[in-house]
Amino acid sequence: MAADRDRGAADRLSTTSARLRALGKQAQARVYRASGRRPVAPRRSRFTGRAAVLALVLCALVVALAYPTRQYIAQRAKIAEQREQTEKARERVEQLREEKARWKDPAYVKTQARQHLHYVMPGETGYTVVGPSSASSTHAPEAEAAAGRSWYENFWDGVDEADAAHRVERPAAPASSPSPHAAD
Repeated sequence: MAADRDRGAADRLSTTSARLRALGKQAQARVYRASGRRPVAPRRSRFTGRAAVLALVLCALVVALAYPTRQYIAQRAKIAEQREQTEKARERVEQLREEKARWKDPAYVKTQARQHLHYVMPGETGYTVVGPSSASSTHAPEAEAAAGRSWYENFWDGVDEADAAHRVERPAAPASSPSPHAAD
């Protein structure tokens, strides 16, 4: 019985709301007829609940996959860089092996010694050509003076010059401190 009573109330409510809707539509039609305009059907929103959920899911996927994708791309770039370095190292190793093989050849060693160390074979005369830039140097008078002296005098002059430059750079030690070499 209570169920019948609830159904009756729902029927009355639905019939009442249906009557009100019908009266509203009739009133709306009279207003539009009086104003000369045509009634416009109510517009439905293009953005539905399903579309909102879909957009939310897509945004969540983008956010969730952004960091791993960035890491993947960075790792691929590192791998490519490591491969390039490996290839360069292999090329360098191959060059060094070729150079090592050349150095095992006595003719190559002899040629390099003649070029870089200015060695001459017994019976040959070695010459050094001085270019015009060396002749016009500011040290030309010193070089001419050094050429007239013996080698050991030139050597000691070089040591003295280096010692003088060292004294100018660093002040002398105090005289009161004993020298560690004085007892020897």
